[in-house]
Amino acid sequence: MTDHVYQLLEFVGSSPVSQDEAIRNAIKRAAATASALRWFEVKETRGQIVDGKVAHWQVTIRIGSTLE
Repeated sequence: MTDHVYQLLEFVGSSPVSQDEAIRNAIKRAAATASALRWFEVKETRGQIVDGKVAHWQVTIRIGSTLE
C-alpha cells in the first residue's frame, strides 16, 4: 500500500438552488485551479433568508489533494 500525503484546500461554494449545487460549484472551481483532488468534507453550511424562504446556499468545504 502506498503512503499518501494530502494538501488541504478550502473553498466556499454558493448556489441559489441547493446545498448540493453549492458543493458541486466549489468542486468544479477547485478542479480548475488544483490537481489530484481526492475527497471533500463539508465544514459549514449557511443560507440567506428572504421573505421567509431560503434564497441562497453557501457551503464551506475542505478538499484533500494528493501531493506528488
